Amino acid sequence: MKDEEIINLYFRRDERAIEETDLKYGKYCKTIAKNILWSEQDIEECLDDTYVKVWNRIPPTKPRIFRAFIAKITRDLALNMFNASKSSKRGSGVVNEVLDELAECIPDNSDVEHSVLEKELESVIKDFVNSLDPKDAYIFTSRYFYAEEIANIATKFGMTRHNVTVVLGRLRKKLQGRLVKEGYLAS
Repeated sequence: MKDEEIINLYFRRDERAIEETDLKYGKYCKTIAKNILWSEQDIEECLDDTYVKVWNRIPPTKPRIFRAFIAKITRDLALNMFNASKSSKRGSGVVNEVLDELAECIPDNSDVEHSVLEKELESVIKDFVNSLDPKDAYIFTSRYFYAEEIANIATKFGMTRHNVTVVLGRLRKKLQGRLVKEGYLAS
């Protein structure tokens, strides 16, 4: 079933929308959740919560790219579950690694301006990723959006783990420079 047809089912409040979403994107969402959580019970809970959240958001939201819409919801829910657990065992430490890697180039906004700056920062990061060549963009999003293991990324591109680590380091440095230029970080 096409994404637009699935979205129309949501707008008609037809419960088949959830079944069709699961058929088309269930494995995809499960992979996203698994990269972050690693506990089968938490993964299943995350998927259930994803479908509930999609049901509650459509309508009124009409996503332009349904796959990205559901991926973001799954990722956010999985990260929230991970943060709630505060367990270094979950995700085999990958989420902690990812967050540590990005800590050097993402500003800490814990004051009142945080919510406003967060949207602006999100836009700058999207522009940054869109400015990358496709391979670099894929490597960056695989690691920092989907929390994939470096070894998996290396396998997909026929690279060594070291090469992937070097590329990620170069991309973080580039992002950091962009954030300094945009005024989000001090140089």
